[in-house]
Amino acid sequence: MVMKTEPLVLNIGPAHPSTHGVFRMRATLDGEVIIDVEPIFGYLHRGIEKLAEERTYQQFIPLTDRLDYVSAMGNNMAYCMAVEKLAAIPVPERAEYIRVIMAELQRIASHLIAVGSFLNDCGAFMTPILYMVREREKIVDLFEMVSGQRLTYNYMRFGGLSQDVPDEFLPALRKFIDQMPRYLDEYDQLLKENEILLARTKGVGILSKETAINCSMTGPMLRGSGVPWDLRKADPYSVYSRFEFDIPCGARGDSYDRYRVRVEEMRQSVRIIRQAMEQLPVGPVRSKTPVMLIRPPAGEVYSHVESPKGELGFYLVSDGSIAPYRCHIRGPSFINLTALREMIVGWKVADAIVIFGSIDIVMGEVDR
Repeated sequence: MVMKTEPLVLNIGPAHPSTHGVFRMRATLDGEVIIDVEPIFGYLHRGIEKLAEERTYQQFIPLTDRLDYVSAMGNNMAYCMAVEKLAAIPVPERAEYIRVIMAELQRIASHLIAVGSFLNDCGAFMTPILYMVREREKIVDLFEMVSGQRLTYNYMRFGGLSQDVPDEFLPALRKFIDQMPRYLDEYDQLLKENEILLARTKGVGILSKETAINCSMTGPMLRGSGVPWDLRKADPYSVYSRFEFDIPCGARGDSYDRYRVRVEEMRQSVRIIRQAMEQLPVGPVRSKTPVMLIRPPAGEVYSHVESPKGELGFYLVSDGSIAPYRCHIRGPSFINLTALREMIVGWKVADAIVIFGSIDIVMGEVDR
């Protein structure tokens, strides 16, 4: 017997952390099935791009920490690279290697939160995320050694770093890098063939290769759909061209593939860090640049990095003054949300939470 039902409009969110910040979905339901959805985002109202235009180039570095605040080191690096390109500021080789180490440690830390919170969204209440927070704390300890901070670091500077790593950093880093593969194996033993995880994620929220490309998606979202695109290889920056690593990709573009890509990327980050430690040269970590008085020549520049969530880019326009005339940030969290409707329509409400969690966003990067 077919029952007649009327569409029901349901507001999901905003509620942190279940919808990860200032985000909500206005879903139209037929029973439990989502027949239409309007993602509502971009209303954090911090105006970070305009804040950049009211501060000197140097003063804006700490604010980049507040974009993707679980990936602050990568934000610092992307912005500093843009200003260095605009003002032709050289970076010492040792600083480049340390930047890569910090960026890859941050990738691991970000993916640990991404995978742990995703599994929480799938219904694995607390256990997996506590395992992963355990390892993230070790990375945060390393960041605290070099910057004194545990979340927003303000560590990068134009022409290098604020300071060199302390003597105890490299031994502690080596210990962590030697331990991390065993922890990743532990995660796989717990999760990879877990019957409930497979049932909730396999074939759920499929993002086709064509849709991912057409929506300009990047990072694990794009690679999960089978597109081997990674800026560290496609457009190598810093010293990434000196390292050997693979680009993990999915096959179907479902929620399970996106989870697996992030886990395998952590293995590749461990591989990159090990090589960087072996090649780490001696020398200064900052070029002699009058950063407090920096006035790049008039012009424009775009610089990008492969952040944990995808392509993070900074577009800067200089008018020759001490502050950017214009600043625009390409936040991957913002771009990666654009295909949410295509991924969710046709699935049930419970599946929508899983699909949304598989995208891995931070609303600070979605702010417009």
